[in-house]
Amino acid sequence: MSKHSAVVTGGAQGIGKAVAQQLLCDGYSVLIVDPARDAGEETVQELAGFGEIAYLEGDVADQVVVADAVARAGRMGDGLGALVANAGIGHWQPLDQLTLDDWNRTLAVNLTSAFLLAKYGAAALRRNRGAMVLIASSRAMQSEPNTADYSASKGGIVALTHSLAISLGPEVRVNCVSPGWIATSQWQHSSRRRPPELSPEDHAQHPVGRVGTPPDIAKAVSYLLSADAGFVTGINLVVDGGMTRKMIYV
Repeated sequence: MSKHSAVVTGGAQGIGKAVAQQLLCDGYSVLIVDPARDAGEETVQELAGFGEIAYLEGDVADQVVVADAVARAGRMGDGLGALVANAGIGHWQPLDQLTLDDWNRTLAVNLTSAFLLAKYGAAALRRNRGAMVLIASSRAMQSEPNTADYSASKGGIVALTHSLAISLGPEVRVNCVSPGWIATSQWQHSSRRRPPELSPEDHAQHPVGRVGTPPDIAKAVSYLLSADAGFVTGINLVVDGGMTRKMIYV
């Protein structure tokens, strides 16, 4: 088990929270970075029994916040050994209603924050032969209407992943995970937690027979950070229950 530390952006809720829990179980000390203070503080309380976890409130698109997160994580465990760029937002607006400010904000949170995490964390990862995982989306490969900002940012994540893998290798491996439909409602702040509203049809349209859960993604992240993935870098691991491989005819 690792004795190093990990930074998880957007780690207070949803997929990020599940990743933080999994990495604690893997032996990492974990620093989560998230603007939602109520969720961040609650997650630290809920996951404290799994290992050393800390919370930094801040905007992951702010380079001062990211640099601070990397420095703090470097003082945890045996030093920084893993980065998980998970933070993500989207505006889901028709193109004529999507403002330039919305577009820029989505790219800042989803894509620029991953660049900043790599920029400030690369030296420590090199020293510790660490690894990085970026969270993209199956929407990097296919779309529903009105997802221009989100899909573009996630496509950028896939490209950034292989660029970083080539730039930081051989000392540092960099991969990304593209989740499909993941039901996150039970991984929110307790005031917003609820059973997922899913129909039998929602599950049945997945070749594996169910909608995904945050631990499905967390386990993929765990693998890519581990020594078991020592010959894996620059890939986009799609974890979507087979949906992007399913032909749909009307």
